[in-house]
Amino acid sequence: MRARRAAGALVLAGAVAGLGAGPAQAQGQYRYWSFWDGKGDGKGAAWAYATEGPGTARPADGAVVGFRFTVSADSAKAATPRTAPDFAALCDGTPARAGSKRVGVVVDFGTAADAPSGERPPAARSGCARVPADAPAGEALAAVAKPLRYDANALLCAIAGYPRSGCAEQVAGDGGTGSASSTGSTGSSGSTAKPGASGKGGEGGKDDDGGPSAGLIGGVGAVVVLGAAGVWQARRRRG
Repeated sequence: MRARRAAGALVLAGAVAGLGAGPAQAQGQYRYWSFWDGKGDGKGAAWAYATEGPGTARPADGAVVGFRFTVSADSAKAATPRTAPDFAALCDGTPARAGSKRVGVVVDFGTAADAPSGERPPAARSGCARVPADAPAGEALAAVAKPLRYDANALLCAIAGYPRSGCAEQVAGDGGTGSASSTGSTGSSGSTAKPGASGKGGEGGKDDDGGPSAGLIGGVGAVVVLGAAGVWQARRRRG
């Protein structure tokens, strides 16, 4: 009995590892808009890769959200926005108001190396969005960087009109691109009702490689597999 359980656990662990690593190796890198949460305040603030899309994430008053256009295959190595998530600086002069909240928004259009062929990234922008108290992060983005473009699956494709076309395309090794949908992959936004008024310009900083869907797809797959493992073990105990 114990030997069979151990064998089952090893099979499940292998499946989880495969879900986490497989997409990055098999599907390559993608050019997409990544979504970030600001953590901390002032000089100690930092960016953390968001765990849900801007269509469902509902930041509190005083929060900062960030978006960076990047090329990568793994969210663990994603390039962060190069403007610090400093709410005090972003929303200075925007007082609290009953029934609404203030959300700092940072938009980093990435580097020329990550830009689609024939396009150049606009200057970074940031601002303070005043939105209803229950508004998602996407609505705050729309208050700072219109126009936004989405695909049929509500995946965020463009911010402030950038890029002009395409949506989370795979970047081939020779510099070409292919459709992410043709490989069965999606971007990091999922239900990205990640829903602009112009904001302040941002500054440059580090220029790392960033990434989306592979890590998230692996994470979701792991949750599914681990849930199945729990059911399997419960049935074994009853048996």
